[in-house]
Amino acid sequence: MIDFSSWHSLLATLIGLALFTLIGVGIRLLTMLTIQQRRERMNRQINERLRVLMAAYRTLGGSFTGDLVVDPAHKRDLGADQLSGSDRNRRIRDAVEAALSDIILLGTEEQVRLAGQAAAELVAGRPVPTHDLVVSLRNFIRKALSLESLPADLALPEQGPARPSSNGGNKGDGKEGGKGGGGGAGDSGGGGGGMGLQGGADPALHHSDTDGHVP
Repeated sequence: MIDFSSWHSLLATLIGLALFTLIGVGIRLLTMLTIQQRRERMNRQINERLRVLMAAYRTLGGSFTGDLVVDPAHKRDLGADQLSGSDRNRRIRDAVEAALSDIILLGTEEQVRLAGQAAAELVAGRPVPTHDLVVSLRNFIRKALSLESLPADLALPEQGPARPSSNGGNKGDGKEGGKGGGGGAGDSGGGGGGMGLQGGADPALHHSDTDGHVP
């Protein structure tokens, strides 16, 4: 109630109302700012997660032709006569291992389970197909980006690990690039048309249905 009995009472009432309104507006602005900052932080986290998973998608599913499984062979398991042709497979395996690590960190429960199974197969020294994991990543990314589902009658070929370019491999391992110059030249001739891997997010899983990772 506003007291009109005197100017002093009216002035005190108006000042009280002004302070009350100012405090209410301040609380509202502070609440809105807090909510906005929280949303921005969540958006950054979601964007980073999608970026990494899309990079993993490109790494694990960047190829539709050739050998669509990951060769688990390590250099120590190869003879000297096999080392010259093993660099490309080694770089694919290293990129796939990094993508699996990203998926285990940021993927959904299904993706983490599939990535864990793939990692266990690699450790056991068995060739690893990545198509099921690629399909899971593709469905998740399309849903997160509010894209329509792929038609049920669309028969896509199986996808496998991206074939790294020879330049990317030489940058990643300077010592072996110097020792195995012949192997690098062979990769340049045989895989020059392959798609390059992105290391960071690929990245980084950005989403595009090109070759990540996790994307």
